[in-house]
Amino acid sequence: MYAPGKYSSRGPALIPRMKTKHRIYYITLFSVVLLGLIATGMFQFWPHSIESTADWTLDKRSVHDAPLVRLTASSPIPERGDLSCRMHTCFDVYRCGYNPKNKIKVYIYPLQRFVDDLGVPISNTGLSREYNDLLSAISDSDFYTDDVTRACLFIPSIDVLNQNSLRIRETAQAFAMLPRWDKGMNHLLFNMLPGGPPDYNTALDVPRDRVVLAGGGFSTWTYRQGYDVSIPVYSPLSADVELPERQPGPRRYFILSSQTAIHREYRAELERLKEENGEALLLLDKCSNLSQGAASARKRCYKGQVYDYPQILQESSFCVVLRGARLGQAALSDVLQAGCVPVILADSYILPFSEVLDWKRASVVIPEEKLSEMYTILKSIPHRQVEEMQRQARWFWEAYFSSMKAIGLTTLQIINDRIYPYAARTYEQWNNPPVVKWSSVNSPLFLPLIPPRAPGFTAVVLTYDRVESLFRVITEISKVPSLAKLLVVWNNQNKSPPEESLWPKVGVPLKVVRTKENKLSNRFFPYDEIETEAVLAIDDDIIMLTSDELQFGYEVWREFPDRLVGYPGRLHLWDHEMGKWKYESEWTNEVSMVLTGAAFYHKYFNYLYTYKMPGDIKNWVDAHMNCEDIAMNFLVANITGKAPIKVTPRKKFKCPECTAIDGLSLDQTHMVERSECINKFASVFATMPLKVVEHRADPVLYKDDFPEKLKSFPNIGSL
Repeated sequence: MYAPGKYSSRGPALIPRMKTKHRIYYITLFSVVLLGLIATGMFQFWPHSIESTADWTLDKRSVHDAPLVRLTASSPIPERGDLSCRMHTCFDVYRCGYNPKNKIKVYIYPLQRFVDDLGVPISNTGLSREYNDLLSAISDSDFYTDDVTRACLFIPSIDVLNQNSLRIRETAQAFAMLPRWDKGMNHLLFNMLPGGPPDYNTALDVPRDRVVLAGGGFSTWTYRQGYDVSIPVYSPLSADVELPERQPGPRRYFILSSQTAIHREYRAELERLKEENGEALLLLDKCSNLSQGAASARKRCYKGQVYDYPQILQESSFCVVLRGARLGQAALSDVLQAGCVPVILADSYILPFSEVLDWKRASVVIPEEKLSEMYTILKSIPHRQVEEMQRQARWFWEAYFSSMKAIGLTTLQIINDRIYPYAARTYEQWNNPPVVKWSSVNSPLFLPLIPPRAPGFTAVVLTYDRVESLFRVITEISKVPSLAKLLVVWNNQNKSPPEESLWPKVGVPLKVVRTKENKLSNRFFPYDEIETEAVLAIDDDIIMLTSDELQFGYEVWREFPDRLVGYPGRLHLWDHEMGKWKYESEWTNEVSMVLTGAAFYHKYFNYLYTYKMPGDIKNWVDAHMNCEDIAMNFLVANITGKAPIKVTPRKKFKCPECTAIDGLSLDQTHMVERSECINKFASVFATMPLKVVEHRADPVLYKDDFPEKLKSFPNIGSL
């Protein structure tokens, strides 16, 4: 039998109770181990650098509260600067590494007050409002990081925008004391007013080692191509004066000069031009009868007459921007804001952001020695081009000059594009103003422009009752190697299409769609039968195009799937006498439209034409039985901001068997109505989206003296 066991209030005493002193020992040991694990975890996930805790926040921008750093006479000084620096020699791109967003990370040093042995600051202005705005914008952007270990680019909080306020040697010593300096590697400085009297160097005089310099007055002698960034000189008037955007067009004055510190030789030449051209040129200077101050800075005078500045700039088509003591002038920003085309006379000047901006579209650059020919040069520019330049000048200011934020973020984007070139902005993104888009429509064409996966194209033939001509078109198109399908849009409700046995025998699927109403817009309907991305819109009388011409047109479209690619080109012109747009079909050097009687385009535009065409344009086209091609050109240009591409030399569609009764385009009122269409559509779009180009695409060996049988496209046809 079992003896009765001992029980306690906790149950049977199966295990002897631990002695008190041992229990205290194990509890203490367990506590030590637990605290150690907690400390290890905190160390593992806590930022490893003290610098990373110094976030650039509002409460840390006061210079008075910043820690004091004393420089000694023996403090190291960086080297003068290496003119041979390039991104592959003086910049460690590996520090930037790979990240899914293809975005560099920028670290801003915490504010510090640098003083010499005697307690004198290195700058007599401290942190300027402009530099504070710049740093604030960067800290609020996607580029910014407060973790110094993740940073690719470092920006000192030392303000060197204006060299006149700096002590050169001491500022250089302050740079060398920055903890991540490393001879300036991967550091960026912003300077807008370089040099000083008497030489006025075109780059910052502060020794800076290998720093990337964003400078506001570079010359070709001091600018390191692909390394430095040329930035504009910010104009304080941008923040203080609001100039409403003015529509492009002729202005009261043809040329205006408003700068006050012009060299006497240049002013004498301008006065001579004024004498020759009278009221067409307005030559302003500072007002001698006004007291000096902020108010007088916003005034300009001519023979006692006072003008408001910069408002007066909006009254001129062209505005002169001459070099002063420095190459970079704040007047350039004022001129752009006014929508006045700047006429820049500053030899060797590196224009702001010229690495990415196409200044030929927004300015006229004239050598200083040709100042006397300025009026003649400007008069030779067509009115339409001047209007485009006025529009582009204003947009350049809005996008890249209008604030310190715009200047700073543009600079960082340029550097970002160098480091991640495969994700860089395109020429169009930098230089084309954003087009009007509808919020409910998201174009798939933002994807990389690569050939589509769906092979070939679908030919959509619009027809009414020209059966013989239709069959000839089908026969010719069927010879094109890349044809995937034929879709015939039968637009005649009073007559049935021919019997199936009568249609030409072709090697691709042929489908006939009967419409409910006779509308020109039926050619652009998004039919379910269209399975390819490429669409060839073609009329039933276009029998003159060869298979080589059609195949070449398709090959060009594959390289530019967001464009209209067509054959005969047309142009829109501004009629100054009538004050409205005009349709032009004669021989010109320019093209802004291609006829969709035969044109390739992406099938997505069928959806936009049918469901998202603004206003009553589609109804207008159907009511007038005209201009559906102009409407499609407007639509594509407005969505993409790009011009069409004309291929091959063919100028007209000549149908030898068509009569005046058969051919809609031969009607006497046709041309007049086409001009009315352009004005109507421009009114609905509230802009003129059509873009003008002066080129076309031809095969590489088209004109070469080369055996025809060795050419890819020997039969390109004639005019």
